[in-house]
Amino acid sequence: MAPPAPPRPTLHRDLPVDRFGAVDTSIFAAMLLISSAIGIYSAYRGAHRTYKDFLMAGRGLRCGPVAVSLAASFMSAVTVLGTPAEIYIFGVKFGLFALPYVLMVVISAEVFLPVYYRLGISSVYEYLELRYNKYMRLIGTVIFVGLTIFYTGMVIYSPSLALSQVTGIELWGSVFATGVVCIFYCTLGGFWAVIWTDVFQFVLTTSGLLTLIIQALIIKGGLKNILYDAQNGGRLELWDFNPDPLQRHTFWTVTIGGTFTWLTVYGINQCQVQRYLACKTQVHAKLSLYINLLALWLILCCVVLCGLSMYSIYKDCDPWTAQIVKVPDQLMPYLVLDILGDFPGITGLFVAGTYSATLSTVSSSINSLAAVTVEDFIIPYLSPKSEGHLSAISMGLNLLFGAVCLSMAAVASVVSSLLQASLSVFGLFGGPLLGVFSMGMFLPFANTKGAFSGFVCGIIVSSWVGIGSLIYPPSAHRTKPLHLSTADCHQSNWTVVTTTAKPPTPPRPYFEDHWYSLSYLYFSTLGTLVTFIVGTLVSLSTGGLKQHVDRTLLFGKEDFMADFVYLKSIAVMLYERIRSPAQHEDPQ
Repeated sequence: MAPPAPPRPTLHRDLPVDRFGAVDTSIFAAMLLISSAIGIYSAYRGAHRTYKDFLMAGRGLRCGPVAVSLAASFMSAVTVLGTPAEIYIFGVKFGLFALPYVLMVVISAEVFLPVYYRLGISSVYEYLELRYNKYMRLIGTVIFVGLTIFYTGMVIYSPSLALSQVTGIELWGSVFATGVVCIFYCTLGGFWAVIWTDVFQFVLTTSGLLTLIIQALIIKGGLKNILYDAQNGGRLELWDFNPDPLQRHTFWTVTIGGTFTWLTVYGINQCQVQRYLACKTQVHAKLSLYINLLALWLILCCVVLCGLSMYSIYKDCDPWTAQIVKVPDQLMPYLVLDILGDFPGITGLFVAGTYSATLSTVSSSINSLAAVTVEDFIIPYLSPKSEGHLSAISMGLNLLFGAVCLSMAAVASVVSSLLQASLSVFGLFGGPLLGVFSMGMFLPFANTKGAFSGFVCGIIVSSWVGIGSLIYPPSAHRTKPLHLSTADCHQSNWTVVTTTAKPPTPPRPYFEDHWYSLSYLYFSTLGTLVTFIVGTLVSLSTGGLKQHVDRTLLFGKEDFMADFVYLKSIAVMLYERIRSPAQHEDPQ
């Protein structure tokens, strides 16, 4: 038997908590005050006149603020904390999400949006009742409510990690503060306040990320040196065309799996759909999605650069391996403390930005939960007496869902990887729901029996592989984490402790190392395809070809050609305006 591995040195030090001074506190407090003030102003300008004003901003929004709001709600604290850690450990393959962002936006704008606008719906799950029946609508609503409450609890908890690590304040106190602020301005200001606080919070969060990047560039002497370190550390290996679906991140898993995953968010999720349905016209709605794409690219570039900067700074002394931080999601706040802590106000800017990312996501979740409850449960079954009554109910629902989401933060405290967990949850349940919507829009013969059968099968299969992957996590040769070093940690004044090396991992059974090792990005794809295929077969075998479906519920060639016709008319108009002066020009 081989001798036991010798103890290996690791490092530990208590994180300093005295760098969050009066200026930092003032910046953080100002963010909270401005967010609250927007809610108060929204209430003053009449956010509660009708429940449509409260939940949909009167359907009078323009593309600009809606585009920024779409990006802000997408950029949760899970993105701010989780993605740089992902880049730090696994490299820049996550940057390939720039491609599925394009596909997701185009499909959402050109397929789903025209159908929703044509029907004039407020709750996206109303489509399921119009296309199938009220029970399918209730299934969609219940899935959305459950997913949103879980995800919102996660994004409430994650910035509290940043606050506790950077400032040393009590963890659950910051969780409570997050919930209270969100509930306040959502309940007081309605959807208009949600949109404009998103705009403010997006600017603040992006400013925090850019400040961190600029300081890292100064420390490392420019982008060239950061990229040089990343190249030597294997972090710039972007293009991996391995078709193996068991590999965590490749070109195919990110492009295909990422497209399906984000379509469950932008195409059929009330939080995002409600935003562009609140635009004043369909043109504004489409523009909001395409402008949002630019904002998504900006966010992605920022978090990728943050991850590469983190690696360049810690390439020879990894805080995670050295046990200075407990989980990868704490690396970002630690980096801020390390390189920005000596600058008054800068640490506060980052903490305020991370907090802002949470506020934007949580506020949209609370408002959307209230909207689907009013549209899918209150109006159809309780028949409220007046608009004022509905508005009051909507405010009460904001309070209720805020409290429920706040309590769900406790569940997130036991999840170690915020980024992968959030994407996996959306994939498991959002994928089958995406399959049901896609059947309804693309297949005239799809019927209720087919949709329900496909949905159940999709949930079973995707949950099987998803839960199995949690019980039997993929091995390192599937996820391919890159090397992290502590070679130069001894040069610091940290206290050295020792831990015993872990025993070698025993061989994994074939089934665990294959089926349960499917890339988490394919969970959504698997659920969608199973739902679509099973639903198609059941619909054809249960008389789907004999049913008559209203064409307004289907995606048609007129929807696909609408933009081309619109662009052609603009081109003709411009050509005539240019040509007209020449025709009337004086020959002399």
